[in-house]
Amino acid sequence: MGLPNQERERVQLGFLFEEPKPPTRRVWSVGELVGEVRAHIEREYADVWVEGEISNFRSAPSGHLYFTLKDGESQLPVVLFRRQAQLLRFRPGDGMQVLVRGKVSVYEQRGQMQLVAEILEPLGAGSLQLAFEQLKERLRAEGLFATERKQPMPAFPRCVGIVTSPSGAVIRDFLNIVGRRHAALHVLLYPAVVQGEAAAAEVAAGIAYFNQTRSADIVVIARGGGSLEDLAPFNSELLARAIAASELPVVSAVGHETDFTIADFVADLRAPTPSAAAELITEAQHKVEEQIDQLRRRLERASRYKLMQASERLARLSIDASFARLRNAFGRRQQRVDELGFRMEASWRRLSRIRYDRLNHTVSRLLQHDATHRLLVLRERLQGLEGRMVRAQRIHTANCAARQRALEGRLQSLSPLAVLNRGYALVFDESGTLLKDSKQAAEGDVLTTRLATGTLRSRVTESRP
Repeated sequence: MGLPNQERERVQLGFLFEEPKPPTRRVWSVGELVGEVRAHIEREYADVWVEGEISNFRSAPSGHLYFTLKDGESQLPVVLFRRQAQLLRFRPGDGMQVLVRGKVSVYEQRGQMQLVAEILEPLGAGSLQLAFEQLKERLRAEGLFATERKQPMPAFPRCVGIVTSPSGAVIRDFLNIVGRRHAALHVLLYPAVVQGEAAAAEVAAGIAYFNQTRSADIVVIARGGGSLEDLAPFNSELLARAIAASELPVVSAVGHETDFTIADFVADLRAPTPSAAAELITEAQHKVEEQIDQLRRRLERASRYKLMQASERLARLSIDASFARLRNAFGRRQQRVDELGFRMEASWRRLSRIRYDRLNHTVSRLLQHDATHRLLVLRERLQGLEGRMVRAQRIHTANCAARQRALEGRLQSLSPLAVLNRGYALVFDESGTLLKDSKQAAEGDVLTTRLATGTLRSRVTESRP
């Protein structure tokens, strides 16, 4: 039995306008999604060249190098594993403009995109590096780097003045080496900050202090390693000219062996590290050691060059894909270990700083209630009062003497003797009466005349009105 026409039309329209079924939903785990994205990115960007400026450079104990590659708008984390880092012919650092070749990957533990570097080449300089080069060329043109203006180091100095932070590890290492190699050498510390805007002025003030007091034979400016921003005070023109004006020999011991600053070029002697400065000062035969060190560095450079050539030949050989994946997986695990190590080190430093501040606060409170300290303050106050009393007594004595001299002058001016000194005389009769009129004396009277010096006795022979 057939359907009516109207019913047949509704059935046909139902097939035409049937509602679509919803798509099947797929739920990813975080690890699966990050792994899929990492595999896709590594396939698409397996060999790229990226240009940028290095910042936040860190070297891990494992030998891996970590830094951030940035330009004016973006930044990209970069990891250079130990095998590639050993082939570098230069030391990367903050502010350095480089060209990096590698592959783009994803660090799964943070879901962060990163560049796994294979080749690192210096390309240019950042803003701090550019300012460093400009100041360096200007001072070189003025002759501040000239060898003939550098002063020789005394072979056996009696006292060394060091300008550095009193709370850092630099001064402890310096004193340990000096005490072990030359216990009779005296060391004077001029405390100064070695990082920040005021560092250059304070270090220059320390150099000027030792030149004024002449209390040391050599001046050492010392600081530990750091980024280009951390070493900025030692690249300042103010400090460079203070070193050039010093009449005492100046040793620059700033940063690590690979760090170079303007202070190194102007100083009379550049030490690779603060510890090396202590060794150079205490070693009379350091020229022999320098020659040995130069031969060692030449051997290292030759070895690195040979190793680089061998590594390049090895890199041209085909490597099994499974071995490459295993090596990359091991590198990612090692990166995770490095990250945990950095976090543990930061926590330990923060805890140590908190306990050190608490100890300083306790010591300051004890000093405030120390009877010896309060007695010293009262003694200083008593000495001040005694000084004021002595000064007041001296002033009073001087005033009394001045008054006495004034009264003596007035008395001298009113004395009758002063009148007699001008040629006048006093005449007395025999009874001692002062005569003021010639009528008071008769002929034959004996008179006494008082002169300025001595007296005269005379007899009146004639009296006139």
